[in-house]
Amino acid sequence: MANVLVVAEVRAGELRKVALEAVTAARQLADLSGGGSVHALLAGDAGIGAKAGALAEHGADSVLVLEHAGFAQYNAEALAATVAQRLSGGTYGYAVFSATAQGRDLSPRVAAKLGRGLAPDLTGFTVDGGVVHGQHFNMNGKTIATLALAGTPALLSVRPSAFQPTANAKPLATEAIASAQDPMASRVKVVELKQGNTGKIDLGDAPVIVAGGRGLKAAENFKLCEDLADAFGNAAVGATRAVTDEGWRPHSDQIGQTGRNVSPTLYIAVGISGAIQHLAGMRTSKTIVAINKDKDAPIFKVADYGIVGDVFEVMPALTAAVKAAKAQG
Repeated sequence: MANVLVVAEVRAGELRKVALEAVTAARQLADLSGGGSVHALLAGDAGIGAKAGALAEHGADSVLVLEHAGFAQYNAEALAATVAQRLSGGTYGYAVFSATAQGRDLSPRVAAKLGRGLAPDLTGFTVDGGVVHGQHFNMNGKTIATLALAGTPALLSVRPSAFQPTANAKPLATEAIASAQDPMASRVKVVELKQGNTGKIDLGDAPVIVAGGRGLKAAENFKLCEDLADAFGNAAVGATRAVTDEGWRPHSDQIGQTGRNVSPTLYIAVGISGAIQHLAGMRTSKTIVAINKDKDAPIFKVADYGIVGDVFEVMPALTAAVKAAKAQG
């Protein structure tokens, strides 16, 4: 039996969906290793403790609340020092991070402070004799490597959307903690947070993603993707690197090896050939639908459903069908 420390990611004073995914993964890890406790570390400005209930609802036995004005924005140095201090002084067998931009910055800092290895961006894991065996995409997603996490504490991060938030309510128990170092004295500070697609669903949170590629031919034709996303109502629009490099879409929409890694319930690839760099960022999607006029396009090899046809004919018909289905309830 080993306890698990999980870092709950916060942005602009709000819990992110990935925080609930990480707690869900931590709960599974604790149960598989013999029923240890899950402690969620929640850091933010004054009042962040009000978000602790959502973590308990998803399996956290205890929420460690760190409230300080110095954590109003992500504070890499102070947060890494605090997490490392908790791990070195507690009875933790494992630590779970989110494999987001923030988590990719934080987790290696903690690993370096502890002198431990880190298994990043896992899409699943098993536990055998207390040893975690994590699945990690390798070689741009062409192979799946199984990583054995030896030693204690074992550090790992989980890919966004690889673990769906699961209700597993525990009695709410909180503990106020202090930062391991003065957050106001950190050498690196976040001075501004710019969020793209304001008012729209973030790619990492969207259960449905409609992604477009060069097959759309021009920036204005992304309206076909926008219209289908609007028809679903719970969808976000993504793009390939080729499209963002052309300036058709902002780089924040890029999905792939050098962009966002996503695992939505439904991924619709519109006019995307399926370059390996793009597949590396979306092939863990639960259901993949590809629309392309080239029947030999590589995207069809990973798709669950394929439509060979002109996107300019298929997309309006698909959008109309989704609207009609939703109208019927």
